[in-house]
Amino acid sequence: MSLQTIPTEPQPLLRVRNVGKRFGDRVALHSASFDLWPGEVLAVVGESGSGKSTLLNAIAARSRPDAGSVEFLGRDGQLQDIHAMSEAQQRLLARTDWGFVHQNPADGLRMDVSAGANVGERLMGLGERHYGRLRCQAEEWLQRVEIDAIRIDDAPRTFSGGMRQRLQIARNLVTQPRLVFMDEPTSGLDVSVQARLLDLLRGLTQQMQLAVVIVTHDLAVARLLAHRMAVMQRGVIVETGLTDQVLDDPQHPYTQLLVSSVLQP
Repeated sequence: MSLQTIPTEPQPLLRVRNVGKRFGDRVALHSASFDLWPGEVLAVVGESGSGKSTLLNAIAARSRPDAGSVEFLGRDGQLQDIHAMSEAQQRLLARTDWGFVHQNPADGLRMDVSAGANVGERLMGLGERHYGRLRCQAEEWLQRVEIDAIRIDDAPRTFSGGMRQRLQIARNLVTQPRLVFMDEPTSGLDVSVQARLLDLLRGLTQQMQLAVVIVTHDLAVARLLAHRMAVMQRGVIVETGLTDQVLDDPQHPYTQLLVSSVLQP
């Protein structure tokens, strides 16, 4: 009698369950739950103050929620509670399997060191010390994010806003993370610069099969980049679904208002 191998059930890359957060008497986040799968892009949308950034910070281990759990699928195939990890374990995760792209590039870059050093620093955090390999990787990634390699020794403070954002993306992706968090990455950029950045992001997420949680108030950004959407109102996820489905046939009254542009960011 032969033994049959029982197939293992697929696991999400990120499992968020009943996450809540209060600031004094104000409930900023209430019982947020969702799964994120490998290679999937999830857009979290809503007007200012809806709880988008609070949710992002809680699931990215940048703040501790008051309730619920956030689990990440380790390379050993086991889901691990990120808020049960030590600070050292969280820092290692942030340097390797995770990336975080800030709305303001200055928050995610070292502005007074060279562009090459900004990219190479994450590799050094993983133990790379060979100058030639570091510089080669930095040049490669500058080119991938459409920055001329001749600017490798220039500091980000000499770059335009769009170039700084592309450099921040290179800094995050050089370690080949499996999950990237993005907080309004196109906000504050000119329309033409936004379009160029969005094309770049769409190409990189597809090429690298990245899982992404992107917070945005711009529904056009969500439509272009995201497979699924979560709509937030007053700290609650009020609707989720495939991006085109949510935008073309919104079910919740708040989502209907967002889509019809009655609410402004």
